[in-house]
Amino acid sequence: MTASITQAETQDGPVTSGFWSLTLGSIGVVFGDIGTSPLYAFHEAVRGAAHGAPVSRIMVLGVLSLILWALLIVVTAKYVLLLLRADNNGEGGTLSLMALGQRALGRRSWFLLALGVVGASMFIGDSMITPAISVLSAVEGLKLAAPALEHYVVPLTVFILVLLFAVQSKGTALVASAFGPVMVVWFTVIAVMGAVHIADDPSVLAAINPYYAVQFVLSHGTIGLVTLGAVFLAVTGGEALYADLGHFGRKPIQSAWMFFVLPALLINYFGQGALVLSDPSAIEHSFYRMVPESLVLPLVGLATAATVIASQAVITGAYSLVYQAVQLGLLPRFEVRYTSETHAGQIYLPRVNRLLLIGVMLLVLLFHTPSNLASAYGIAVSTTMVADGIMGFVVIWKLWNWRAATAAAVIVPFVIVDLSFFSANLLKLLEGAWVPLLFGVAMAGTIWTWRKGSGILIQKTRRIEVPLDDLIRSLEKRPPHVVKGTAVFLTSDPAFVPTALLHNLKHNKVLHEHNVVLTIETAQTPRVDLTERFRMEKISDKFSKVRLRFGFMEQPNVPKALAIARKQGWQFDIMSTSFFVSRRSLKASAQSGMPLWQDHLFIALSRSANDATDYFQIPTGRVVEVGTQVTI
Repeated sequence: MTASITQAETQDGPVTSGFWSLTLGSIGVVFGDIGTSPLYAFHEAVRGAAHGAPVSRIMVLGVLSLILWALLIVVTAKYVLLLLRADNNGEGGTLSLMALGQRALGRRSWFLLALGVVGASMFIGDSMITPAISVLSAVEGLKLAAPALEHYVVPLTVFILVLLFAVQSKGTALVASAFGPVMVVWFTVIAVMGAVHIADDPSVLAAINPYYAVQFVLSHGTIGLVTLGAVFLAVTGGEALYADLGHFGRKPIQSAWMFFVLPALLINYFGQGALVLSDPSAIEHSFYRMVPESLVLPLVGLATAATVIASQAVITGAYSLVYQAVQLGLLPRFEVRYTSETHAGQIYLPRVNRLLLIGVMLLVLLFHTPSNLASAYGIAVSTTMVADGIMGFVVIWKLWNWRAATAAAVIVPFVIVDLSFFSANLLKLLEGAWVPLLFGVAMAGTIWTWRKGSGILIQKTRRIEVPLDDLIRSLEKRPPHVVKGTAVFLTSDPAFVPTALLHNLKHNKVLHEHNVVLTIETAQTPRVDLTERFRMEKISDKFSKVRLRFGFMEQPNVPKALAIARKQGWQFDIMSTSFFVSRRSLKASAQSGMPLWQDHLFIALSRSANDATDYFQIPTGRVVEVGTQVTI
């Protein structure tokens, strides 16, 4: 989920761009995170296996075999070949999978909702850790090229990251066009580096045999599990394959992975393994030791560019995920800025950007080195992968109509592998894994508070609401003064009178000649066909009900959607239409049904929500706001 090249129009991918341009775009965007893993994954895994002891042949072959089969099982089999087929109208990702599972069950499932919330929360945690560990790993190469620059690694990392977040508001269209070519150069370079060094000890190819992976884990006890957690660093970013489905389509992503990215990664990992077998001391900087000293600085520059691209991908992925969560009612409305006139997927959320920057800075300054950050990294991604696997079972069973036993036979092995990685990463709880867990709990708590508080608020306002049909009958008997024009009243439940309409009648004692009770719905699909966008029901001479439907990845533009009504006979004119919006002022109550701290959190979230006028893109000059006070 990032600065998209185009939007998918069919199940297999976009049709408005050529296959090869989409494949190139996916190389630049989808694989940035997993593509920069060779900077630290092999090094951290072998160091974890050695645990202070000298590096041995069995350690190197065991780690390489684990990396190889993790890439083949977790990324290739689970995500590339299986879950990429579980698209929600062409879209992928944790929340899309959750919505797809809800649709497959035909009802709302709190279990699926919980899985989606946990997976999404951890993905956002990953969006903080990826920029920190990736850029730190790249800049750390300076220590090898010029040891005197060691003290500048953290300051330079901070400078690069601050610059990266500062340019987010400008949009990513310009840099996105360079992502593909830069990452093609990156993957080509790391493949050449690996191919050259495999010759150092060709026997390293024996690691293709899964025996070395299984034997290492079974014979090394706790150290084997710790190593497994470090090996997981090689597959972090694999979940992005699924999350970016809607931007590039299934076939371009599959082709780029199978025929270019995966071979390049494996060749580099095996090259690092052969280098360490021939010279065990090379493990300290196994990636940068693969090139002559004179080429270390250019490689640092290329690695920095690649890690910035990887960071950009997860940052904009976080924007998209939060935007989906807002549309699905999981979070309050955040300010959304659209940075491209042609690509709908390019959005910027200022508040999310600030949150990510603060989180990334804290991680860099708290952990200082990639080795320290590695402990915090795996737990976030492995949690998301476990959630994806369980929700994938529901989709395969209910939506694809497989027998439960067959669906379980396919998905359970993947979930067991994911749980193994999760358990291994959990061993690092005190070393840094607590960071994403803490963030995930805070994020999930925020979502739960918003959902619960919104439900309580609806119940309390429902008690004082008047059925719309009763009001219309009352107005027909005793009509108030009628003024010209159209009044549109926004409400979440069209069966009851909108608060703004009641206050308009009570205080202004007037009624417009045309009154529209407008409800805006978010569908469980990413996008809604234009033919289903607008539905109008005339309920009296002066009243009509209108329902607008938007997908959870669409920008809700009310005036533009209402313009569709002209095709159905309603002469909508924005200049003669007034939009009435209720603005609630909330106060905490001891009898709210939530603890007092949750009351205050919900009120703070409500106050921080973006104005409905801006969010629904209604011209401010046509809006009348009516304030009410509600105790929750």
